Amino acid sequence: MAGKKKHKKAGKKSKKAARKAAKKARKAVKTANKAAKTAPRKAAKSAVRKVTRKAKVARKAAASAKKARQQPESLRLRSAGPSFTVSDLHKSLAFYRDVLGFTPRERWEKDGVLQGIELVAGSVVFWLGQDDWKKGRDRVKGLGFRMYCATSQDIDALAARVRAGGGTIVDEPKDEPWGGRAFGVRDPDGFTITLASEM
Repeated sequence: MAGKKKHKKAGKKSKKAARKAAKKARKAVKTANKAAKTAPRKAAKSAVRKVTRKAKVARKAAASAKKARQQPESLRLRSAGPSFTVSDLHKSLAFYRDVLGFTPRERWEKDGVLQGIELVAGSVVFWLGQDDWKKGRDRVKGLGFRMYCATSQDIDALAARVRAGGGTIVDEPKDEPWGGRAFGVRDPDGFTITLASEM
């Protein structure tokens, strides 16, 4: 009898131990699954935190660089666009649109008569305005003026287009000492536009 009781007790203990072990194993599996699900999220959060920290550092560096600028600050421009006072607006418009290839955008009229126009070529804007002749009709235009414009387009093809459109080329296409290629064209009022390849 005593042997049987001992045997039962030992059996109960081993079952209990087995249940504990099974419970531990289930818990370990749950933990592993949970970790597997949250790992990508944790990695993403960690990456975002790193990028945020880097952005903060970059902003601080930019702010300190701004403070360190020479005072008073020198002029810093982001774009520029010429405005030409022309003798015959329709003639100039035909030149810039049909010969050079600008696209007309805004127009200004007074009493139904065209007074000015905005022209666009890529990211560059030119403005043309009709001379009101208040400074006299013998006013000289374009003298000593040259506007340089950079382009990624083929310089020789652009020069051929200007010639075909009846434009006046004043500087034939040539390789420049700084490495680009350029040519000059004169508009109806004598303003010289140099088209040069981007460096």
